[in-house]
Amino acid sequence: MTEPRPLEPLDGATVLIDRVYERLVAAIADGTLAPGQRLRQDEVAALLGVSRQPVSHALQLVKRQGLAVEHGRKGLAVAPLEPEQVQDLYQVRAALDALAAELAAGHGRGATLDAAARAEAERALEAGLGLAEEAPAGALIRADVAFHTTLYRLSGNAAIEATVAPQWPQFMRAMGAVLEVPGHRGVLWREHRAILAAVLAGEVEAAARAAREHALRAGAQAAARLEARAVAA
Repeated sequence: MTEPRPLEPLDGATVLIDRVYERLVAAIADGTLAPGQRLRQDEVAALLGVSRQPVSHALQLVKRQGLAVEHGRKGLAVAPLEPEQVQDLYQVRAALDALAAELAAGHGRGATLDAAARAEAERALEAGLGLAEEAPAGALIRADVAFHTTLYRLSGNAAIEATVAPQWPQFMRAMGAVLEVPGHRGVLWREHRAILAAVLAGEVEAAARAAREHALRAGAQAAARLEARAVAA
């Protein structure tokens, strides 16, 4: 039998590129790097304490993901977040969230929900409900992502989580706009509680409807907030 060829060791530069990329995506997602803000290699490198080379590669990955756009000669800036883009993303998300809730509730009806995934979803809900109204937007956004991710896992369909995952940075940017709406933070988590309650009770239609309406409402509110920002600017 032929001996397997050894894998090439990880290139330290490649690992560094990944780390810079992850930091840039997180900063864009939580609004630390705002739409339109220039992404200069020298500045990013200085802020992160790395050389320009990994920053250059990481910026191209960010651009490829649609989070950065060309700005001037050989320059990049954080991509704008357009209301129409948000509506489109949330329409797709609504269909996937409804499917996830429907499948998860189907498992609940048959008492076949994965126990570990169920406990994870309940912990995610309690963590979100426990956040104060004045908690930083970043904490609320991370809690929202964690809650919905647990629902995808409860569905038993790994393709749902894999499909949504690449778009989380855009959804996180949109959530930042939604959380600016007065009183919406409490509404958000009450809706989460209703979705999970329907799932755990095995109420398939109610769970799917609640998840779909939740996503569509969030998309509409985010788009409206972004339009208001544009008018104000």
